[in-house]
Amino acid sequence: MMTAATLETHHAMERTHDKYQRLLDFCRTLPPTPTAVAHPCDDSSLRGAVEAAKQGLIAPILVGPRARIEAVAKAGDIDIGGLPIVDAPYSEASAAKAVELVRLGKAEALMKGSLHTDELMGAVVARDTGLRTARRISHCFVMDVPSYAETLIVTDAAVNIAPTMEDKVHIIQNAIDLAHALRMPEVRVAILSAMETVNPKIPSTVEAGALCKMADRGQITGALVDGPLALDNAISLESVKIKKIDSPVAGRANVLVVPDLEAGNMLAKSLSFLAGADAAGIVLGARVPIILTSRADSVATRLASCGVAALVAQARREAAAKAVAS
Repeated sequence: MMTAATLETHHAMERTHDKYQRLLDFCRTLPPTPTAVAHPCDDSSLRGAVEAAKQGLIAPILVGPRARIEAVAKAGDIDIGGLPIVDAPYSEASAAKAVELVRLGKAEALMKGSLHTDELMGAVVARDTGLRTARRISHCFVMDVPSYAETLIVTDAAVNIAPTMEDKVHIIQNAIDLAHALRMPEVRVAILSAMETVNPKIPSTVEAGALCKMADRGQITGALVDGPLALDNAISLESVKIKKIDSPVAGRANVLVVPDLEAGNMLAKSLSFLAGADAAGIVLGARVPIILTSRADSVATRLASCGVAALVAQARREAAAKAVAS
């Protein structure tokens, strides 16, 4: 028999993911983002790119072995008529060619097809031919958790395995910039650890305290930043009240910064599999946003990932125009 609390959670998980829907509705008011799709050589990656194009989110350039892409389209009855195909013989060549299209200004976003993530990222970080900037490259999950009022950004759960404090400055700033691109009116960053007090025996709490001081000094900008905070202190106002924590972030965080990739991976998958969340993925810190999708992603998640990239690309266009005007 379900308790009232269980029923409430059950109904919350059944709700449509309205946060993603609002994001997609807004993205459809923007011009489609030219996107180099690296090696879309299986049904899910090709279908995802084509569906995002139909929704007006991206203008895909398919990069990979032409015959194989056409065979996948025919087998899956996927209409790729009118979409440009740039021929590349194998996966690593597809990644390199997709990155080259970005460098030439022909694409404003990069999308992973059916190649391995490390093949794509290898081309992105290549010293002379890649897409590096002064920023550390990091990954953000943009999570629609049905039982939580706001969209949650979780970082970094996919790229940086054991980030240093210096790395975390970039990781946090990338996430803040993403939140602004998503039009979040106030960005509230919680730096997570196992507790809400600084404990010298737990290095992540010491790092969190130092990162907050860096935010106070303007070394991290554009958000309210607090930590260390345990997960419950970050997202539960009831927990904050019990612990008597005085913070503008605690209980209301919309960006969660994890100590390392293991913690982030477990957090994101817990939200997905236990709380019914969808998790759109985006890589930041390169010249353009990079859409990382998984074969297990739902259609809604794939579209949301493209929508997030479109908003990041739009924010960069606006920033460039502002820089020229000034």
